[in-house]
Amino acid sequence: MRRFLLPALLSLLSADFAHAQSLPVLSQNPPALRWQEVHTPNFRVLYTGALDSAAQRTALRLEQLHGPGVATLGVRPRPITVVLQSQTTVSNGFVTFLPRHAEFFITPEQGMGLGTVDWLDGLVVHEFRHVGQFEKARQGVGRVLGPLLGDGALGVAAVGVPQWFFEGDAVGTETALTRSGRGRIPYFSVDMRANLLSGRRYSYQKAVNGSLRDNVPNWYVLGYFMTSYLKTHHGPDVWSRVLDHYYRFPFYPFSFSNAIKRTTGLTVEQVYDRTMAEIDSTWRAQQAAQQPDTRAHALAVQESEKVFTQYQYPQYVDAGTVLALKTGLGHIAQFVLLNRYASGPAGPERTVFVPGQLNIPEMLSVNGGKAVWPEYQQNARWGQQVASELKVLDLATGRLTRIGKGKRYSAAALSPDGRRLVAARTDASYHHALVILDAQTGAEIQTLPNPANDFYQQPRWMPDGRRVVAVALSKAGKTIQLLDPAAGTTQNLLTWASVNLTNPQPWGEYVLYNSSQISEVPPSGSGEEVFSHPSKAGVDNIYAVALANGRTYQVTTRPFGAYHAAVSPDGRSLAFHDYRATGARVMEMPLNPSQWEAVYGRSAADTPGPYATKLAAQEPAGREIARLLARPDSAARYGVRRYVPLAHAFNLFSYGVVQSPTGTGVAVGLRSQDVLNTTQLFAGLGYDPTERTFSGTAAVSYQGRYPVFDADFTYGGRDVAVAYQGQLLRDQWQYARLTAGVRLPLNLTHSKYFQGLNVGAYLLHEQVFGYDLPVRKATEVSPNRPLNALQTSFSYASQLKRSARDVAPRAGFAVLGTSRITPFGSGLEARQWGGQASLFLPGLRAHDAVRVRAGYQWQNQLQYQFAPTINIARGEGYTSFDQLAVLGLDYNLPLAFTHWELGRVLYVQRLRATVFGDLARGNGFRGAATSYTYRNAGVDVLALFNVLRLRTPLEGGVRITYRGAVGKWLIEPLAFSLRL
Repeated sequence: MRRFLLPALLSLLSADFAHAQSLPVLSQNPPALRWQEVHTPNFRVLYTGALDSAAQRTALRLEQLHGPGVATLGVRPRPITVVLQSQTTVSNGFVTFLPRHAEFFITPEQGMGLGTVDWLDGLVVHEFRHVGQFEKARQGVGRVLGPLLGDGALGVAAVGVPQWFFEGDAVGTETALTRSGRGRIPYFSVDMRANLLSGRRYSYQKAVNGSLRDNVPNWYVLGYFMTSYLKTHHGPDVWSRVLDHYYRFPFYPFSFSNAIKRTTGLTVEQVYDRTMAEIDSTWRAQQAAQQPDTRAHALAVQESEKVFTQYQYPQYVDAGTVLALKTGLGHIAQFVLLNRYASGPAGPERTVFVPGQLNIPEMLSVNGGKAVWPEYQQNARWGQQVASELKVLDLATGRLTRIGKGKRYSAAALSPDGRRLVAARTDASYHHALVILDAQTGAEIQTLPNPANDFYQQPRWMPDGRRVVAVALSKAGKTIQLLDPAAGTTQNLLTWASVNLTNPQPWGEYVLYNSSQISEVPPSGSGEEVFSHPSKAGVDNIYAVALANGRTYQVTTRPFGAYHAAVSPDGRSLAFHDYRATGARVMEMPLNPSQWEAVYGRSAADTPGPYATKLAAQEPAGREIARLLARPDSAARYGVRRYVPLAHAFNLFSYGVVQSPTGTGVAVGLRSQDVLNTTQLFAGLGYDPTERTFSGTAAVSYQGRYPVFDADFTYGGRDVAVAYQGQLLRDQWQYARLTAGVRLPLNLTHSKYFQGLNVGAYLLHEQVFGYDLPVRKATEVSPNRPLNALQTSFSYASQLKRSARDVAPRAGFAVLGTSRITPFGSGLEARQWGGQASLFLPGLRAHDAVRVRAGYQWQNQLQYQFAPTINIARGEGYTSFDQLAVLGLDYNLPLAFTHWELGRVLYVQRLRATVFGDLARGNGFRGAATSYTYRNAGVDVLALFNVLRLRTPLEGGVRITYRGAVGKWLIEPLAFSLRL
């Protein structure tokens, strides 16, 4: 799966009837879209609008990959549905078996990871490998469980397979089967290279589980190198043999490592150690032959390197300052001004703006006293409709302008005078274009012609403000183009080649750009003979091409990578960000063409990184697939017909023991969900271990329209003993509960704050049968009178984005209001209103946070007692007062960021604490004149940890509370929670 750029949305406060099912809200497309489907022997490709050509082409590519793409896994996947998501500008793709299908997001990424292969072609190769990986699970235990559990059996069987295998193996496949792939792109593994060559070879536990202090490469990078090591040393089908061993019986700790050992004789730790040693040796040999330039120096003073912190994408604002993006484990993304001379009134660094959901920060542009960058803007209701608009910041006044609301601009640059913009856009029909915009109004002035539908990356204006340069990608590879919008002309500055080019930056009679091409220079006195410098392979550096004659030059020689060239206003200095293990830093060096190294020859393809050449040689169909991807599209067409989502609403994908709809546990039942996420159904059998009774539940949620429609029905038994007149009486009875209603979940995020609104209204009808006790609890329905209630709720939250090291929101607020009444004049009667608000504030230290919480609840418990609508004082059970007021204060703070290991079993990343105090007062109880005051204080101590090397950490701990009203201490465990 490609990286997913949108952050997880804020989990809003909610208030539901007790015991009601809560099916999650999923991301949908607007209901007005008309869907079509392309049928092939092995695929069904769903698409909308004018995407017919791209859908046909994708279907063809999938059929071409159906055998070769998974040949080394020894499987032949069953037919599968692929959804082309055209309403979003997020660059992504994934395969899932819950329900089994794939989704390709059609907007290509603008960053350095794209390579030289068409975006959709790359998705086909990578994502179809995942299809084959999941199909591999249909053997051994997976084959036995399949008829019992449906596709959910694949998840059960594969629970011990680490995520680094899935993603690393897929990256290796895209590298072997195409002319590009991330295994050939140095930027993909620059963090691993920097770590190893800086002496930071982490333990396998840390490499798998991550860190809140150091930069640990993600599972794509780790997995690529580990899976490739075994492929190149033990044969291309080694992982097929490993999985054959694993799926025979996977249900014991470290079964995946044992399968590797039975296949290769190596434990997973040994595979990791040998992989790191091999690539470290390769990279050190390259580094030893390199002569890094010493002309560059760090610009101004940049933050300490104790915690991973980056300064990237520099842009000169004036002769004294540079704008850069600052990120890291301890920082949310923010634009900072760096003073070149460290003598400004605000010091060497000053934060000027905190952006919202950045699309591609690499495309930061400054000109005319303004800065521009693209940000995602999600539709409030439809999660799959995500625009990409431009934000223009006046650096002098701080005024922010939104350009292109609802549009699809994925990259943009300001003209020298700051009055126009050039932007890259891919529309919903997969047509790519460069567009000229008015920087004040956002009006589109001109769309540049693109008859060949080449993909444009990272455009920039020439200094004359008339012409534009951009990287262009076609079937022939990449080049840098010089475009004249007025004349309608296009000039290729470099020959088309399968060499990754990015970040063009004009300067005078040159265009600077990023590349990892090998510099080929003639030895002394040899005339035109050329030889290559392997020491320069596998490192991104800054190059320059002359406009006059197309000659190219290497400008920088950095050990790990130099990125994003920017030229000072006087033309004498070059700024770039220089990668390092502790985080990139903005560097500056003299800009002197006489010191550049001429490049007399240019590679026809990217320099392969470690393993790329061997992987390609091992693939039996590698050359054939590369040839197919490079040739013109076939004219063959597959059958097309209308696809009606409602007709496919029922899509059973899991049964038997299934994951509960809320994702918090398992149940016995079945689950259905259509591939467009409009309809969810769940039916299951539950068991209460306390009362030893069973219940059956059926729930449905239709989410294909603006409001979400929910309904669930539960029929079950109760077994309760009550004390009555000195006797303990026991009874068994049955109950039937029906809940139905609507909710409207809205995502209102448009800045650095995650914002969400949720409103809902639900009806509840509950009736009991066979109740023979002489009394009942106030929280239970009467045997003679049903409960007919109406609940309405409103919640809104706005919380500042959090860095990885923040333990709680450091700014924002949340409010929740709930009303429960029995307005129908029949059955039990009761009324309840409640409201709660939280205010989030920064603490004394960088990652400390304060929460102030206040709540009030009023109720008239005439004949029935509703569940509480507010949080009560911690350490106390709930007493149903007629009036209840609560005030709480929390101070959240991290205690330590650790890398503690207990062999293979446990890895602790963080200790944190919450010091709290609660004050609550309750008045009246079912009309009686009574009151009670709670004064409690305490501390929560929690650890964030991984068990058995599962990448998703758990958090658990203990709460110690002093109950002031009774003068007693209470110690209770805090349940484990997933940190997603």
